[in-house]
Amino acid sequence: MDPYITEWLNLILRFAHLITGIAWIGASFYFVWLDNHLEKPPAWKEEKGIKGDLWAIHGGGFYEVAKYKLAPPQMPQTLHWFKWEAYTTWITGFLLLSLMFYVGAESYLIDKRVADLTQMQAVAIGLGSIVFGVGCYEVMVRTKLREHGLLLGILLLALATALSYGLTQVFSARGAYIHMGAIIGTIMAGNVFFGIMPSQRALVKAVEEGTSPDPAYGLNAKVRSTHNTYTTLPILFMMISNHYPITYNHEYNWLILVAVIVITAVIRQFFVLRHFGSNKPVLLAGAAAAIVVLAYLIAPKNLEPSAEQLQQGVDITKVNTIIQSRCVTCHSASPSDDVFKAAPGGVMFDELTAIQQWAPRIKARTIDAPDMPFMNKTQMTQDEREYLALWIAKGAPIH
Repeated sequence: MDPYITEWLNLILRFAHLITGIAWIGASFYFVWLDNHLEKPPAWKEEKGIKGDLWAIHGGGFYEVAKYKLAPPQMPQTLHWFKWEAYTTWITGFLLLSLMFYVGAESYLIDKRVADLTQMQAVAIGLGSIVFGVGCYEVMVRTKLREHGLLLGILLLALATALSYGLTQVFSARGAYIHMGAIIGTIMAGNVFFGIMPSQRALVKAVEEGTSPDPAYGLNAKVRSTHNTYTTLPILFMMISNHYPITYNHEYNWLILVAVIVITAVIRQFFVLRHFGSNKPVLLAGAAAAIVVLAYLIAPKNLEPSAEQLQQGVDITKVNTIIQSRCVTCHSASPSDDVFKAAPGGVMFDELTAIQQWAPRIKARTIDAPDMPFMNKTQMTQDEREYLALWIAKGAPIH
């Protein structure tokens, strides 16, 4: 596919995915908050079958919201459904996944240092992992396990751990993280499609037919909606994980991902309990402490030269050779890379003065957080990174 067309499709899909994702997550957060803040209604409302109500003010007006125990006596003329936010988020996400990681598998998904896969093999494993993860969840949530939240949570965490480890053994680190996000995102969209919407249709049908709705439908929808609540923060991290190379480039990237899932779920639990009026700051404090500990444990190896090394001279010719062989395939006025046809971020190393100008960026992206070269496509060695660190520590001279 033409790189220019690919870039524009990427831009459009990424923007659409962001917008629809905000709409879905915003609606999800709002309805969880709403459900947890409903108050006991007055007697005359209870007689009408109302379970709880809530008053709010927003945008210069008052709102009165009421929730029925099961359903109203008759259907209103206009009933608003909340489903397309979820569906369009999943559709745009899957199209973006296909464009970037399947069409562009050799650049973003396949890492020959991890597994020597063909494009078709990588795509098959990627799609298979999504089907497997979603299938396992659907099997569990359709059994009596859904009535035992803690046990189901432990089993799902074990499944997530196994998938995280397995994916990092076959894909690039970024590809593994994104596929975990795709699995969880598909589970969330599946909860809407397979659980929440059928339950809501059954409730509407019962009201239209004048029969008493089965409470099981509402309970099933609530269970799946609750699951979506706790996976919202983890999936947000996975979707933007390409910005955090310190996590996915680590030797234990799969374990770091599991830790992030647990930490963000705990943060969400704090806010859910707070909605119920139960304020437990220990959860938030514990999550914050866990983030600090995790950041400390995964901090990159210190490549700052020792005092003895600083006494050594540096050869600018060697520095230039490293940059030209490892970086200029992308960071050039005329890149030779098969994917990047324009220098990422406008950073170009064609001239020695430009290399010196961008020395702080080289330190930040190649030494402090070694996510460059991209997926180490040009096979920069640790010795080369250390030599660049020494050159920069000595003031990045070019003479």
